[in-house]
Amino acid sequence: MAQIDKSAIRQQFQRHDRDTGSCEVQVAILSKEIAYLTEHLKVHKKDNSSRYGLIRKVANRRKLLDYLKRENEESYKKLIKDLGLRR
Repeated sequence: MAQIDKSAIRQQFQRHDRDTGSCEVQVAILSKEIAYLTEHLKVHKKDNSSRYGLIRKVANRRKLLDYLKRENEESYKKLIKDLGLRR
């Protein structure tokens, strides 16, 4: 990915100071990557390999969000609100 500041995203969504892989952090990073790829595909309409990558990232985010909703619904609702996702 081109210049996605993962450390800033991590700092915003981490549960504790050494948290790098919690569900919230992964969803936030995936959301940023999805936004980047969406803009890329608006310009490069025939880039099917990037389109495939976008579909995989969306599916992965969907699975992580379903897991988070199942395990910790209040954290799920806060994350959805903070990221501005439609759910």
